[in-house]
Amino acid sequence: MAGYKIHQQHGLYYLTLTIVDWVDIFTRPIYRDIIIDSLDFCQKQKGLVVHAYTIMSNHLHLICRAKEGSIGLSRILADFKKFTANQILQTIQTENESRRDWMLLVFGYNAKTKANNRHHQVWIQDNHPIELVTPKWIAQKINYIHQNAVHARLVNEAHHYPYSSASNYQDGSGLLEVEVIDLGITDFYVFTGI
Repeated sequence: MAGYKIHQQHGLYYLTLTIVDWVDIFTRPIYRDIIIDSLDFCQKQKGLVVHAYTIMSNHLHLICRAKEGSIGLSRILADFKKFTANQILQTIQTENESRRDWMLLVFGYNAKTKANNRHHQVWIQDNHPIELVTPKWIAQKINYIHQNAVHARLVNEAHHYPYSSASNYQDGSGLLEVEVIDLGITDFYVFTGI
């Protein structure tokens, strides 16, 4: 959508990164691990700061920002999507992937409709960025991200889903280090409905 753009390259944003045609690529851990490893690399090498995330079957939600002095959030996301798309495509072709032909067909078809993709398109180009500026809005989006796995009936409690930052907020553990946003215990419970 043309109306959604990252205007502040070092601002705090809520993002949704979606696989084309809602292909359920992330139902398998090997593909989710590509995302975790790539986010970790972007944090350590590119200046990405992740505050909250969840990886669902066909999309990824993030609350993140780029550190001052970094290449900026738009460039980090472009690099992230390019690298993960290549890793996903390579994994599809080298692993025992029963959906290989179908996924490559879908990704190939989507590439034909976009001038900047030569062979395959894995990610939808738009990240639907929403800048977060108030504590209430930030808390609402963190709660939404963490409750995704509960609403999808993957887990009964948000912090039990390993591919999410809910456990980082619950007890400081998690597959990916995140910079927890401390909105104050009272405010956080009020806004999230806990």
